[in-house]
Amino acid sequence: MRCQDARRWLSIQRDGHDAQADTQALQEHLRHCPGCQAFEKRLRSLDNTLRPVAAPVYTSISTERIMLAVQRQARITQQLEDIRQQQQSRIARWRTVATALAAIGIFTLSSIPLLALAIIIIQTDLAVKVVLLFGSVIDMFVVLGQYLQPGLTQITHDNWLLSGVAFLMVVMMGMWLRLMRHPQEV
Repeated sequence: MRCQDARRWLSIQRDGHDAQADTQALQEHLRHCPGCQAFEKRLRSLDNTLRPVAAPVYTSISTERIMLAVQRQARITQQLEDIRQQQQSRIARWRTVATALAAIGIFTLSSIPLLALAIIIIQTDLAVKVVLLFGSVIDMFVVLGQYLQPGLTQITHDNWLLSGVAFLMVVMMGMWLRLMRHPQEV
């Protein structure tokens, strides 16, 4: 018997078809051919791997075990409810603090223009110095812009480079959104 025929017969037997016609010749070939023996071992290990594992069958479960499981579930549910209530009370406390901080922040930001107007009216010399300081800061930004203009022009004229920068921005935003997501509830 050839190796090809022996492997075909082994596959037929594995599939559950009745192949008794050449059993003697197949056994004789398997005794002398190490390649077909290895093929038969692989088929057996594959069958063992694919054979469904029988789930353990419990014949009886005591009422005591059921009651313990129900009590454990009730205790876990109560603990989760306690945690949820604690979180809600923390959120309520922080909500009042956050509201107060937001009011203070809005008041502070809205009073900055009034403070600037008062300084301009009362301390004109100080206002002139601040305007000159801001003028020099604006001049620095103008000079910085002049240095950056060739590079920015290169980026905007080269579509591949602009596409790469846009892609990097999208990836960075995606990573930021992934990191800033809310934790999933239990």
